[in-house]
Amino acid sequence: MSVTGTGYDLAVIGSGGGAFAAAIRATNLGKRVVMIERGTVGGTCVNTGCVPSKALLAAAEARHVALDAARFPGIAATAAGVDMPGLIAGKDDLVASMRAEKYVDLAADYGWDLGQGEASFVGTPERPLLQVRRGDGSVEEVRAEHYLVATGSSPWTPPVDGLQDIGYLTSTTAMELEEVPDSLVVIGGGYVAMEQAQLFARLGAEVTVLVRSRLASHEEPEASRALMGVFADEGIDVVRRAVATAVRRDPASGEAVVTATVAGGEREFRGSHLLVATGRRPVTDGLNLPAVGVQTGDLGEVVVDASLRTTNPRIWAAGDVTGHREFVYVAAAHGSLAADNAFTAAARAVDYRHLPRVVFTSPALAAVGTTDKEARDAGIRCECRVLPLEYVPRALVNRDTRGFIKIVADADTGRIVGITAVAKDAGDLAAAGVYILEAGMTVEQVANLWSPYLTMAEGIKIAAQSFSTDVTRLSCCAA
Repeated sequence: MSVTGTGYDLAVIGSGGGAFAAAIRATNLGKRVVMIERGTVGGTCVNTGCVPSKALLAAAEARHVALDAARFPGIAATAAGVDMPGLIAGKDDLVASMRAEKYVDLAADYGWDLGQGEASFVGTPERPLLQVRRGDGSVEEVRAEHYLVATGSSPWTPPVDGLQDIGYLTSTTAMELEEVPDSLVVIGGGYVAMEQAQLFARLGAEVTVLVRSRLASHEEPEASRALMGVFADEGIDVVRRAVATAVRRDPASGEAVVTATVAGGEREFRGSHLLVATGRRPVTDGLNLPAVGVQTGDLGEVVVDASLRTTNPRIWAAGDVTGHREFVYVAAAHGSLAADNAFTAAARAVDYRHLPRVVFTSPALAAVGTTDKEARDAGIRCECRVLPLEYVPRALVNRDTRGFIKIVADADTGRIVGITAVAKDAGDLAAAGVYILEAGMTVEQVANLWSPYLTMAEGIKIAAQSFSTDVTRLSCCAA
């Protein structure tokens, strides 16, 4: 599609969640939109992130449940080896279907222009425009009243001696493997590292995780301890306070050998495969942002204010490229907000106070609001309760009580300021927590609300009751 010299209201660089949300909002406002994508339409989430990873995690959980069926009396099940090419092909089919239905077809339905090519800014800060280099070498210019940078992020690897020489997996390439690794060393302890470690362990790999501090280091310490226990149960070896210093390939065995300092000493870890999951960095290379007066930070992120405007008043940014929290729902909220601010003078600001976050391990880790430490650091005199899942009836009938629900409350007002859970469907608990925190509800209010029996969400009510009641002395469905 040619977009040469055409005047648009909004030109979007990128085609992921933030880009589409902005384009949809702007189109609904009657604005003319063009979207420029240099790679595959759909961005990280549908192509290499949320959708494929959760599809594989669901498959791995199905296999794990079959192998663990003995926990249910009267049930016998077996699970054979994994047909990895078949599993990957199924994942790819799902991704292709969702990319078509939720991205490519949607753009056509809304009627904005979708162009392919490498976009970079030219002109001046006062009169910015885009230069788009197409695959055939031709160059086009795009002019717009406003521009949105929504180019996302990509996997980042630390400067470890030898790492670039031996070949390693990232979260993207790991999901393209045609066979289950015999053994896998994972460097990292964040969301992606935990999900991928459990995924491949459940598919049959022997997994070792090297963690600089602890699992999920930004969440409650109880979450780290609970997941350490889960991983130990499933044969995953988590090595804490491990910092990789060198990597090499053993010429005899072909294994990746990771040298790491562990608690002051030095150890070697071996695996047929090495996965580096140490975070992501914003993608801003080639955009030529300085030419149009757009400031970037130390990690390459586009610097934005609370309204998502960059240091150029006609250029906005959304999603991972801003260096903000890397969730697709954050990117989508960014895109819609930026379009509103650009075209309606809404002056809306991003508000992360009640942002939920989820790690799709099994059981999952999810949280909303502040942790105990964050509340205390903010000057809140807090009171906390940690409810083990053995007191949640849903967990008992599931025959899996690994995990907990924790509530952090303001001791002076009783207002709930944080909820964390490690549990099956913990993400749904965090979603409920968003509404609890947004409404400013107190522990007493939640303790006296209706909650359906034999749901995991009932655990929030029981955790609230534990502030004033000995829940060990409640009957199974006592209000």
